[in-house]
Amino acid sequence: MASPVHRATEPMRAAAAPFSSFPEGGKCLTELGQARANFSPLPDRYYGAGCSTVGTVQLAGLQGDTAVFAVRGLGPVTCPLAETLAGWARFGVDRAARTILGSPLVRIETMGSYACRNVIGNSGSSGRRSAHATANAVDVAGFDLADGRRILVTANWNDPDPAVRQFLRTVRGSACKRFATVLSPDYNAAHHDHLHVEVGGSRFCS
Repeated sequence: MASPVHRATEPMRAAAAPFSSFPEGGKCLTELGQARANFSPLPDRYYGAGCSTVGTVQLAGLQGDTAVFAVRGLGPVTCPLAETLAGWARFGVDRAARTILGSPLVRIETMGSYACRNVIGNSGSSGRRSAHATANAVDVAGFDLADGRRILVTANWNDPDPAVRQFLRTVRGSACKRFATVLSPDYNAAHHDHLHVEVGGSRFCS
């Protein structure tokens, strides 16, 4: 099922293909399956004006070392983004949570993925389509831990507890090693409440 973000931005008459035809799609889906992610392939959709969801999947869960992590609020994501997200969740987020905060990850909270819109810069819209417009980006709002703690970017980026601050900056650092672009509250006010992670394009981390 598409997320609320997807439904809100989806035009009434989007053209849909019955299955994905993106290059090397089968290989990516196989590798995502080998990572033991819980996902469903989605049909290709073209919305016009530079917006599409081609080669996407719906993620329901990501496999960690010993448990499955839930993913909340996520719409369609491209298979390469899903595969990168799976690796980051397991090796970057969960291991940092256990090492720094002493509790494993149970859920990643997001603010969605696909949205037919432009890049939002320091002075508003840039006039250039966002990676969200092709389902190549996710906005990560926070992380739920097994001990009941919820670590949110908006509330805890400058938390008085140094371990919480270290955790959030560690997961940003690990994201920068995997994703092409990572934007955090240190980048601009538009990202005060989430980590923007995307695949494709030139590398940038802030």
